[in-house]
Amino acid sequence: MNHELSPEQIEQYRRDGFIVVPDLLDADELEHWRSVVAHAVENRHGERFANQTALTDEIDQSDDAGDFYDQVFDQLVNLWQTDDDLEALITDPRIGEMAARLSGNDAMRLWHDQALIKRPYANPTAFHLDAPYWSFTSHDAISIWIALDDATEANGCLYFFPGSHQETTTENVNIGKNVGAIFEVYPQFRSRPAASGAMRAGSCSFHSGMTIHGAGANMTAGLRRAMTAAFMPDGCTFNGQQNILSDEQVARLTVGDRLDDPAQNPLVYGTDTSA
Repeated sequence: MNHELSPEQIEQYRRDGFIVVPDLLDADELEHWRSVVAHAVENRHGERFANQTALTDEIDQSDDAGDFYDQVFDQLVNLWQTDDDLEALITDPRIGEMAARLSGNDAMRLWHDQALIKRPYANPTAFHLDAPYWSFTSHDAISIWIALDDATEANGCLYFFPGSHQETTTENVNIGKNVGAIFEVYPQFRSRPAASGAMRAGSCSFHSGMTIHGAGANMTAGLRRAMTAAFMPDGCTFNGQQNILSDEQVARLTVGDRLDDPAQNPLVYGTDTSA
């Protein structure tokens, strides 16, 4: 794994709120990731979450927006909880170290993973922020997005607004049919160009949870598969939002409680400070 980061890459991430890392995985590693993700997805039998029916609050359920979202991508969350091989990949401390160095933190925990599969001719993913959805509040939250297929401007690569993480707040929009709904909250970005995150299979990007980003439609007859994971600094606390947490988990939490249950948020890099 090509996990070393240069000072220039770290500086770029902190300036722009995202970075593309070419060829994170070599050819053999890429095939292994593809195989493991495919097996984990197949064994989930189409269930978005493991052993729960709760939905993330990023989905716009108004009118027929939910139907539109269903045609954006197949989204399977926390596959690490139902597949040991996937867990080994997504909690690799080398990835955790990259997330820590880019975000400037000493220790990182997994928030969630997601397989995101755009089927042929799938809808675009509206521009949005990640962190305001989540059950903790941190400007240092960071996500990795690993391309399992070439991600191109034709099949639905990511797009980012450079530097947006320096201007955004917890205000956000749901992901629905209006690709540009985020501009109702942050109108200054309507006239700014978005940067393409096109990349070869095996490459990855990192982006801040406060960076405005989205993805284009898949205008091809092939799949656009990606494996993603979101990380939070160790020590983050519950902010009262359910997001991916089950009803039972939320019932056990009080606002301000640390999110350090290894069964939900394993440490992926650094020393566990909750001990």
